Amino acid sequence: MAGSIEKRGKNKYRLTVSIGSGKNRKRYRRTVECKTKSQAEKELAKFVAEIEGDNFIEPSKLTFKSYANKWLDDYARPNLAPKTVYEYERLLGLRILPFFGHMKLNKIKPIHILDFYKALQREGTLSNNSIMHYHRLLRKMFNDAVKWQILNDNPVVRVDPPATTKPKAKYYDEEDIDKLMKALEGEPTKYVCAILVTMASGFRLGELMGLQWKHIDFKNNTIEIEQSNQYLPGEGTFTKDPKNENSNRIISIPEPTMRILKIHEINEKEKMLKCGELWEGGDFQNNFIFTQWNGKPMHPGTPSKWFSQFIERKGLKKITFHQLRHTSATMLIHAGLNIRALSARLGHSNTSTTLNIYSHALKSADKVAAEKMKNIMFGSEKNENKNTK
Repeated sequence: MAGSIEKRGKNKYRLTVSIGSGKNRKRYRRTVECKTKSQAEKELAKFVAEIEGDNFIEPSKLTFKSYANKWLDDYARPNLAPKTVYEYERLLGLRILPFFGHMKLNKIKPIHILDFYKALQREGTLSNNSIMHYHRLLRKMFNDAVKWQILNDNPVVRVDPPATTKPKAKYYDEEDIDKLMKALEGEPTKYVCAILVTMASGFRLGELMGLQWKHIDFKNNTIEIEQSNQYLPGEGTFTKDPKNENSNRIISIPEPTMRILKIHEINEKEKMLKCGELWEGGDFQNNFIFTQWNGKPMHPGTPSKWFSQFIERKGLKKITFHQLRHTSATMLIHAGLNIRALSARLGHSNTSTTLNIYSHALKSADKVAAEKMKNIMFGSEKNENKNTK
């Protein structure tokens, strides 16, 4: 097997590998970016190894559909959360594969990406924000094709996606929270508990549903997050690791909220005794906090559904269950909690995520800070008038 290297521009080399002879001779080519020829020689050795090991993918014969299946098998399923993989498979099957699936991967150009976005807009059923989900997935898939040296260029980065608007994080203010607390009186304890714990902690819904009694420390009023519960069609409810490494955390909870949680614990123990042999939750400390009648974990979507019906029934301001998390974060910003501490409490991977999501609350808090600074520097209006006499 013969191989050669040809410089094709600044930091670019074309690798050529030939096998066979005469009419059976076959030539494979790949362009790589390398700073030196010695690096290109290493890439040539890898290229030869791919071909000898029958691992080489001929770009001119690879359809987008074939690549998508390989990308899902080799990257998405081994590395991403099941729910993320499910969503990517949904986006691919719903619109991406019907549009691109038959095309050769290396023949997809920026104009085709642009045509795809126009087709989505013509449907009239998707907002530009929804189209961005397709854009991000395509960008990632083509980036990986470049990284794997199947393609030399990513056509998606050369196309501007439709303009999007950043949705404001809806939340309850202090007046709304007061109305909510009054409306919760007399409601089922497990749902009251779910709402108050979420608002007090800022937990994600999956984190809340992944809580077991062993994660609760009533003595120190803390709750530990080390897992998350999710649901997928065909798979049911399952437990997984948290969203990121910073999601593993122990946070303090207000004592009144812990009292409600204690009442819920007593109710769960009574439910366990009544079920007897029908109980499927196992040892109580390892039971999930939010369960069905027989101890099996509650469907992760149940609190959201109940909360939606509850606020409709009570005539409260409409927000989603997830926006109780936004409520928690926004109220803490207004109370003066610094961003680093808030980011850690919310389990964000970095503070930039917190700053991006809660910029609205930070602007409001900044106005309050300016007012406080005015009082510090200039005192009350009365004192200010005295100083001008």
